[in-house]
Amino acid sequence: MSYRRVLLKLSGEFLAGEGGFGILPEATQALAQQIKDAKDATNVELAVVVGAGNLWRGTRNGVGMDPATADYMGMLATVMNAMALQDALERLGTPTRVQSAIHMSEVAEPYIRRRAIRHLEKGRVVIFGGGTGNPFFTTDTTATLRALEIGAEVVLMAKNKVDGVYDADPRTNPNATRIDAISHMEIVSRGLEVMDATALTLCRDKGLPLVVFDIFTPGNLARLLAGEKVGTFISTGS
Repeated sequence: MSYRRVLLKLSGEFLAGEGGFGILPEATQALAQQIKDAKDATNVELAVVVGAGNLWRGTRNGVGMDPATADYMGMLATVMNAMALQDALERLGTPTRVQSAIHMSEVAEPYIRRRAIRHLEKGRVVIFGGGTGNPFFTTDTTATLRALEIGAEVVLMAKNKVDGVYDADPRTNPNATRIDAISHMEIVSRGLEVMDATALTLCRDKGLPLVVFDIFTPGNLARLLAGEKVGTFISTGS
């Protein structure tokens, strides 16, 4: 069964290419092409949350700063990434809107739930920037919160060269086994790293499923939007 509306969670590092820092136009354009191709092939309503690890991490760059200030700077960085991804998508002809939880009306709409839903209904990609608007919450929590607010059926957790959840780190353990389906509770009990604990708990409590998949495998996103089994499916009843 194909999805009607989904939220795609992206890492900021995807916009940086191999260097891992900054915004590389070629990497951003390639990511936008994947999103456009998948949306065009399925016509699924698509919202996006992108992190800011390519520009700012409060735990690393904000050492010695007031923690709230460091987090606000990270939220501003997510808007920069959202604007870069919007530009890349619209260069490809995909109508896109950026909504920010921190008001900056010259560059982004304010986050208004009903307006976001209307954009989605009109076929526009909506990118949510500015985090939740509050410090001490990650973009994983932002993705979960926005998905619930807009009525998304699933959160797609995009990874780079990791095609799902494993029982050990596949980059260091050649014997790691990929898990096809698992529950939120088992993720917690086994200490598997999928998203931060606040976000995962919210998904569990609200029955919001997740899919962890490799977005850089060509066609993966389109297959997921069409309802095919890709990556690891995480739900309350798995």
